[in-house]
Amino acid sequence: MTTDIQTLVSEATGLLKSLIAIPSLSREEEQAADFLQNYIEMQGMATGRKGNNIWCLSPMFDLNKPTLLLNSHIDTVKPVNGWRKAPFGPLEENGKIYGLGSNDAGASVVSLLQVFLQLCRTTQAYNLIYLASCEEEVSGKNGIESVLPELPPIQFAIVGEPTEMQPAIAEKGLMVLDVTAYGKSGHAARNEGDNAIYKVLNDIAWFRDYRFPKESPLLGPVKMSVTMVNAGTQHNVVPDRCTFTVDIRSNECYTNKELFDEIRKHIGCEAQARSFRLSSSHVSPDHPLVKKAVASGRIPFGSPTLSDQALMPFPSMKMGPGKSSRSHTADEFIFVKEIEEAITFYLELLDGATI
Repeated sequence: MTTDIQTLVSEATGLLKSLIAIPSLSREEEQAADFLQNYIEMQGMATGRKGNNIWCLSPMFDLNKPTLLLNSHIDTVKPVNGWRKAPFGPLEENGKIYGLGSNDAGASVVSLLQVFLQLCRTTQAYNLIYLASCEEEVSGKNGIESVLPELPPIQFAIVGEPTEMQPAIAEKGLMVLDVTAYGKSGHAARNEGDNAIYKVLNDIAWFRDYRFPKESPLLGPVKMSVTMVNAGTQHNVVPDRCTFTVDIRSNECYTNKELFDEIRKHIGCEAQARSFRLSSSHVSPDHPLVKKAVASGRIPFGSPTLSDQALMPFPSMKMGPGKSSRSHTADEFIFVKEIEEAITFYLELLDGATI
């Protein structure tokens, strides 16, 4: 395939600047979705839309072929304090493009789109679907989860997130627990009441000290962190209720439900999971696309951060331009050369690939 990479990079960076200029906070992505949908249709492609999710199927889609999904998200977090540049004022300076969402994950959105449009001009052994999803930053139910039932069956996905174009072949899942202890209120000066705070102490210590036996070669152990504690109304009243929150990052050795069931055997307080839906994901190192990436010098790793991979019931690999440590920071940026590297490598990986 003969490709003018510089033309694709120029198109991608121009589109990225346009998207940065349109505020696209989670659950407020409508204008960005409108703009992207119009851009894709201007390329002569038909689009599908549900809410603020936009997708496009490759021409001559053939259900006898396997299907590869190219996905990234158009929503951003809110700008943090400390921005010296304008979050919604795209600025190219010294080889960098500054702006909210430039690194997470605008560069992936535009790079994957240019790759999709380029591959649609070729004949491959697979179908392609491009999906720009919304609500990723809040794991919202109107994001990718709402779209997948609308799409043809998918065999594999590449999820665009800032990984420095290294392939994340495993990703930690997330489960949040709300734990409650009940006591009886009374006057702190007298021997009255039943202090709910004392009832949580052993359970909090258990969350701190317990280690689930199965560890992942890529993701390590399950990580549990008590992150919030709440009790009491005033200093002289024995509290009748104490709640605490636990952030649990699962590995692929356990489902979230398995972790929850095991936790309940060990603690005395009442526990409720907010959901079990954000699962850990893992793809075999022997998958053809993983092996092709490794043959090109890429190094597979396990990612501690959550993405839309958690909601995909099929194998996926997270890989995109940018650096995870720049995400959600003031003066977020992407290097233009990172977009160039992404487009070049995506095309090298996917042209002629088997999935």
